[in-house]
Amino acid sequence: MDTLHIIGFIGALLVGFVLGLIGGGGSILTVPILVYLLGFNPIIATAYSLFIVGSSSLVGTIQKHKKKLVDIKTGLIFSFPSFLAVYLTRRYLVPSLPDTFFQVNDFIFTKEVAIMLFFAIIMLLSSISMIRKKKEVDGPQKNQAYYLTFIQGLIIGTITGLIGAGGGFLYVPALVLWANLPMKKAVGTSLVIITINSLIGFTGDVQNIDVDWKFLLAFSTLTIIGIILGGYASKHVSNESLKRGFGYFTLIMACYIMYMELT
Repeated sequence: MDTLHIIGFIGALLVGFVLGLIGGGGSILTVPILVYLLGFNPIIATAYSLFIVGSSSLVGTIQKHKKKLVDIKTGLIFSFPSFLAVYLTRRYLVPSLPDTFFQVNDFIFTKEVAIMLFFAIIMLLSSISMIRKKKEVDGPQKNQAYYLTFIQGLIIGTITGLIGAGGGFLYVPALVLWANLPMKKAVGTSLVIITINSLIGFTGDVQNIDVDWKFLLAFSTLTIIGIILGGYASKHVSNESLKRGFGYFTLIMACYIMYMELT
């Protein structure tokens, strides 16, 4: 095992630690670790990331449920259009994308480049979500029509399927708006959706790729250990300041990915 692989597995612990520490955001680092440190093709990396994010979110769901911060019924209702979109994206959309979109001189805009650039854009949005201060929304909100929620679920599920990340920063506002959930309970409930979406989406990949289960289970186990450690550490640190700091780090990583893919 070379140095980059060792750093990559340490990164798995870091992803979990961040998830446990600040309650979200860490999974956005899974794909860059798999691609740039461990050398996986972006298609494989986004598939593996779904399993890693799904299994780690399951642990997070259990932790939040013990604190009574999860609305299981709402999470299951909201999951339906989302997991449908994630599965169809991984099973049919990603394999059907052309290997090469276009070529300009020596630059070839491939499927892999397109996915990583789209991933970087989502990282930018995620970083902004973590950096800016959120207002607590505990009062009653006007219910949103379910057909709009269904459309939202399809859109977010498609994004999740393409980039292999959880999309909690997209689900939480939707849960606050549609389901009238307080912010803290919306965060916990989003983990239910992320767990279901990611693991069902991964089943779409199992039919298209050969899975290295030994590696995937080892990486996922380290991430879960990180979550448990981060959960204990979160009792002694300021989550909000850490989340903003990690947001800036995510912003830098997004710019780095764009640089790597366009040069």
